[in-house]
Amino acid sequence: MKMVENEDVVAAIAGIEPGSALANVVAGRADIMGLTQQTHDGALTPEHPGGLSHAERAALALRIAKINDHKAFEDHFEAMLDKAGAPDAAARLADIWFDGGSDLRAKALIRHVDLVAHAPKNATRRDIELLQEAGIADADIVRLSELVAFVSYQIRVAVGLQLMRGLV
Repeated sequence: MKMVENEDVVAAIAGIEPGSALANVVAGRADIMGLTQQTHDGALTPEHPGGLSHAERAALALRIAKINDHKAFEDHFEAMLDKAGAPDAAARLADIWFDGGSDLRAKALIRHVDLVAHAPKNATRRDIELLQEAGIADADIVRLSELVAFVSYQIRVAVGLQLMRGLV
């Protein structure tokens, strides 16, 4: 399931068929679904990506999908990574066995994404300071936090819809 450009990524990944009972339920929340798609596009392929390239965003989103063991989102973000023409350094961010090596910036990004994706309540001010010490600008720390929060939300919405698919 390689999806990059899709009007509703969550609905496609959740397997919501047009005209189905669940599609009718979701249609009642079209505003939320539309905002979710807009946020997807803004978090992953913003017009002005700042210090987090589109490739890095896709790679980190792919890493989060792997952490959450969600194959359809893995495929989706891998397709986005391919489309971004990711250099090896960016693509390595998606490897859950890679810790950043000697690249302080990559190490800080990975450490933060892994922490917040696994145990967000354990994140502290010190974790933000580690990103700053690695040379990551405050605006990019905000962008990174938005990306992690959004991808985690997006995966949970899709999983919830997949569960509902069998109930309606």
